[in-house]
Amino acid sequence: MKQIDIVGRRKIWFTISIVLIVIAILASFFPGVKLDIQFSGGTIVTYSFNGDLDKGEFQSTIENSLGQKVTLREQNDVNTGATNYVITLNSKSGVTPDQQIAVNAALNEKFPGADIQTASISNVDPSIGRDFLLKSVVAVAVASILMIVYIAFRFRKMNGWSAGVIAVAALVHDLIIAYGAFVVCGFPLNDSFIAVMLTILGYSINNTIIVYDRIRENRRLLPVKTSYKDLVNISVNQSMSRSINTTVSTVIAVGCVCVMSLVYNVSSILTFSFPLLVGMFAGFFSSMFISGSLWTLWQEHKLAKK
Repeated sequence: MKQIDIVGRRKIWFTISIVLIVIAILASFFPGVKLDIQFSGGTIVTYSFNGDLDKGEFQSTIENSLGQKVTLREQNDVNTGATNYVITLNSKSGVTPDQQIAVNAALNEKFPGADIQTASISNVDPSIGRDFLLKSVVAVAVASILMIVYIAFRFRKMNGWSAGVIAVAALVHDLIIAYGAFVVCGFPLNDSFIAVMLTILGYSINNTIIVYDRIRENRRLLPVKTSYKDLVNISVNQSMSRSINTTVSTVIAVGCVCVMSLVYNVSSILTFSFPLLVGMFAGFFSSMFISGSLWTLWQEHKLAKK
């Protein structure tokens, strides 16, 4: 099998990563980050009705009555089997009783005979979601530190501290690209976002560890004069087929979930599966093309200083 010069083309891999990260950062401002009601706070109102109602007209009637944008989704009542409409209003002030009465009057006027009723109404406190987000960030930070310590100890024969720092840097790279998928696609940041971040954190490190294992073994087997560039190139090429097989098998499963969520218009699953799919591709890319090249650059810099 022909050897790919991974390290020799590192400028290409670094450029691709930088471009993707810049896109994620720019998308945070244009069009901007959407926060789900869990983080921004607001009101959730569930409406019951008879017959079939046009979703667009139902939503526009509420927006005209309240004078602001709302989000509408369908919900099936498990007990009755009836379809309800759930309205999400991202407003910290909530909906006053007078506003709710006005909305109900406008809906019944627009859809006479549908017997539209307010099944439930609840206000969401954003502090709960923000506390959860903060705790998740702390968990990621602690996990990153523990990873650096563990990798530094396990791969101490290949300058473990540098290996640990680079492995975590590659993880941050994957998390930023997955975040970019959320922002570019217009998905709101919610509990699915946190689940994707934590999943990628555990998944992406595997391929990097495989590459590090090969580097450690080859450093013992290859001649002492073997350069860092050749050492990493040989190790990454030896790990490539295994990493491709692992990634492809996982991507097929997640990809099928993406397709099914698109076919059946299940947005809650799509907002989890698609960014996770992007994060898996990013994890493979960073493990194969970024982490080894960065480690080589680090070691060559240390050697040049000596």
